[in-house]
Amino acid sequence: MNPRDPRKAVKDLLRHGKLRELLEISAQLHGHYCAGLAFGVKAGYAGLKRLGFDNTGMEELLAVVECNNCFVDGVQMSTGCSLGNNALIYKDLGKTAVTILSRKTNGAVRIALKSGGWQGENAGDKQKEAAELFRRIVKERQDDPEAARRMRVLFRELSFETLERPEDDLFEIREAVPEFPEYAPITDSARCSRCGEEFMETKGSSREGESLCLQCAQADCYAVLGRGICVLDKGAW
Repeated sequence: MNPRDPRKAVKDLLRHGKLRELLEISAQLHGHYCAGLAFGVKAGYAGLKRLGFDNTGMEELLAVVECNNCFVDGVQMSTGCSLGNNALIYKDLGKTAVTILSRKTNGAVRIALKSGGWQGENAGDKQKEAAELFRRIVKERQDDPEAARRMRVLFRELSFETLERPEDDLFEIREAVPEFPEYAPITDSARCSRCGEEFMETKGSSREGESLCLQCAQADCYAVLGRGICVLDKGAW
């Protein structure tokens, strides 16, 4: 790893269009291969080709995703935008789409998966078999190790095949208005007078002179779950 640029290897893959290698790295994060992950890798690459590949993780490049599925992990790995570096922004719209913005170039591009991108009416036998196995193993949670193994094999094959498809066949790509959110605020920490743990002072509650974290205050909080952004009643699922 280059100590001056931890993402040099990824940037080199992007500059040379080596998406197969990038997909393999993305799968290390995601845990499995699938078309959604490949869509995210390809969408991130499409945006960076138009805006530049450099990203130091200091909010100069932002990725605004509109879903919380496999697509997002591909976007994260290709762009370097993550929740932890405050450059991955989640809009709970349920669309397989991302807008990538560059403060450096003052540009933005939105990449959205076309209708039928997941499985169109022209789906082949392999896609249909994979979709049926997905229904059984993932949606219905059937316990069938052999079917699960076959699904993983098909998903891997389909993910690499997805990389070979032209961008214009998969996505609607257009320039977008570069509207940038504020930089992530740097806030002081406070200490909860009950549990003793530190928390962002803007995320606490004051009660009868006590400074409390939201958990000890049994207050509502937001969480990103599989169903999207939710309000947890007193922190409970």
